[in-house]
Amino acid sequence: MTDPATIDDYLASLDDRRVVVEQVRELVQRAVPEGYEEVLAFGMISWVVPLERFPDTYNGQPLGYVSLAAQKRQFSLYLMGLYSSVENELDFRERWTASGRKLDMGKACLRFRRLEELDLDLVAEAVSSTGVEDYLELYVRAR
Repeated sequence: MTDPATIDDYLASLDDRRVVVEQVRELVQRAVPEGYEEVLAFGMISWVVPLERFPDTYNGQPLGYVSLAAQKRQFSLYLMGLYSSVENELDFRERWTASGRKLDMGKACLRFRRLEELDLDLVAEAVSSTGVEDYLELYVRAR
């Protein structure tokens, strides 16, 4: 089987996992600030800063802000805006824990098996929290 070339191809390849990915994708699309572009990158649905806007990335690829993937045993939502800000990450973790939900998260990768495991309001807030200009400022400062 070949790797999907488009987001539609990716969604078509997901079988029963498609419903969850589509729902999270909708949530991100509603929340993501203007200026990010939705693309298929690194085998995931991703919202990125286009190279036309910021070409000076470490790998020559668009700078990723949010990515969503259906993996074999779980779903992954990469929230790079949290990765770029220790303050935002800590706030997110504290608020998630306060909601009573179990948090399965690396530095920026939020892992879940069912949609019900997500705090959708908090995820939407995290996605909407960092506009392109602020994200680029965090990225440049971190480099």
